[in-house]
Amino acid sequence: MSEGTSPAGAASAAPLYDIQKILNALPHRYPLLLVDRVKSLEIGERIHAVKAVTFNEQFFQGHFPGRPIMPGVLQIEALAQTAAILAIETLELAGSGKLVYFMSIDEAKFRSPVEPGVLLDLEVGFIQKRARVCKFWGKASIEGKVTCDVQFTAMIADA
Repeated sequence: MSEGTSPAGAASAAPLYDIQKILNALPHRYPLLLVDRVKSLEIGERIHAVKAVTFNEQFFQGHFPGRPIMPGVLQIEALAQTAAILAIETLELAGSGKLVYFMSIDEAKFRSPVEPGVLLDLEVGFIQKRARVCKFWGKASIEGKVTCDVQFTAMIADA
């Protein structure tokens, strides 16, 4: 039985990764921690996480006053943090002191603005995985409407 499911197979109310587990996995902290919970995780395959986008986010003060929109690069950062959790679990890096660093961003497309008051779904999967370099696809969406999709590469390195 996987964590996050009940014996009957129904999803439990508790998220697979709550904020405390995310804080233990990622080095990021406020204001740059952009993953609030993990809803599902298939080791070696894919992950679905969520970012609650609120008006209190620091970036809304300047992007843009009177028309708050989450910067596209922060959507990609949220996807990268989600990918880091997938890599940490898949490659069994927890407690190793290793970090997951961006290497490249490819084919980024921004399709719809992200405004305060939404849950941003973050879906990421492996395209290729190796011991030190992994390539991912990522998609951010709100209620099924894609806001951003991207491919990116990350390296696993010592802190």
